[in-house]
Amino acid sequence: MINLEKNKKAIIELIIFTVVIIFAFVNIEALWGFITYIIKIFMPFIIGVMIAFVLNVLLNVVENKLFKKLNEKNGKVWKKIKRPTSLITTFIIIIALMAFILGLLIPQLKNTATIFTENFDSYKKESIKILDKIGIDDKDIKVLNKNIEKIKGEVTSYVGDNKQEIVQTTFGVASSVVGTITSLVLGIVFAIYILLKKEDLARQSRKVLKAYLPEKKEKRIREIANLSNKTFGNFISGQCLEALIIGVLCFIGMFILQIPYASTISVLVGFTALIPVFGAFIGTVIGAFLILMVDPTKAIIFIIFILILQQLEGNLIYPKVVGKSVGLPGIWVMVAVTVGASIAGVLGMLLSVPICSVLYSILKTDVNNRIDQKNKQPLTIKHKAKKRSETV
Repeated sequence: MINLEKNKKAIIELIIFTVVIIFAFVNIEALWGFITYIIKIFMPFIIGVMIAFVLNVLLNVVENKLFKKLNEKNGKVWKKIKRPTSLITTFIIIIALMAFILGLLIPQLKNTATIFTENFDSYKKESIKILDKIGIDDKDIKVLNKNIEKIKGEVTSYVGDNKQEIVQTTFGVASSVVGTITSLVLGIVFAIYILLKKEDLARQSRKVLKAYLPEKKEKRIREIANLSNKTFGNFISGQCLEALIIGVLCFIGMFILQIPYASTISVLVGFTALIPVFGAFIGTVIGAFLILMVDPTKAIIFIIFILILQQLEGNLIYPKVVGKSVGLPGIWVMVAVTVGASIAGVLGMLLSVPICSVLYSILKTDVNNRIDQKNKQPLTIKHKAKKRSETV
């Protein structure tokens, strides 16, 4: 009778699930629009959670390592101010790091701009020489200038005829920028609150789960949540280590090849490499521009060197370092990044590795548990058979 009730319940659940899936496929556009609308509403909170995850790694280091001696004393005053002090210190470290990078970069950009201004005439002459070598003479340049003037006239005419549309587009872009900045500011506020009250929020979440879910499911959700938290933390740590390795390798390569601005560009490439997969290219573009103003040949050598380094990083360093930190084999890291990029672009690349690692850990644990149960079953049967024979 009990089995019959269980089967009925399972069939009803399967029917409901099938109906929901069919409804979702039939109304996929409306459903996607609704999901996008919900994400837009909760975007500040989503940004806040993401910032909190990233900052939490450094916060734990500051709280448990930097203030280790104060923690051991366990004073009443320190207990009250430990979290705010640690959080302020975390922000100071991040701001100091960004100030250090900008302090290296801005003088070099100013110097590059000065060199470009001073040598503009010589650059112009060199450009003309290059054009002559590839067979472009004064007549071709005059035709090109006429075409440029024609394009300028057409652009001016278009702007004059479509002022209202341009104003509307500009207003839309400005509104989007303001919305993004607002979401970011609110996200930082949410992140600060989450980090200050993370133990209280975790305790409240556990109470809600315990109140509304069966004990087995509640325990399983808590296990997955703890695993996800640990995996994302390890992913961020691995990403930092990978960025450091890229920065060091970049400096060594630039020093050997005698490329200018080695220290500045290496720090920049390492810092931007904190963004998974494509981050180092941002530093490469800025670095190539700086070198180009001093020595165009060295700029080409630098770009070739970075392309080789990126291949080494993408196929060897990233899968090994980040994969090891999250407990995911290198091949699956590459698969996760590729699939994530095809499904959700940049965001997919950022989140694919930790998400895939969590799923991999859950599957691995489940597979091991099932194998253990199957291995125990023959032993149990043998034990029962032995008992029966002894009784007889």
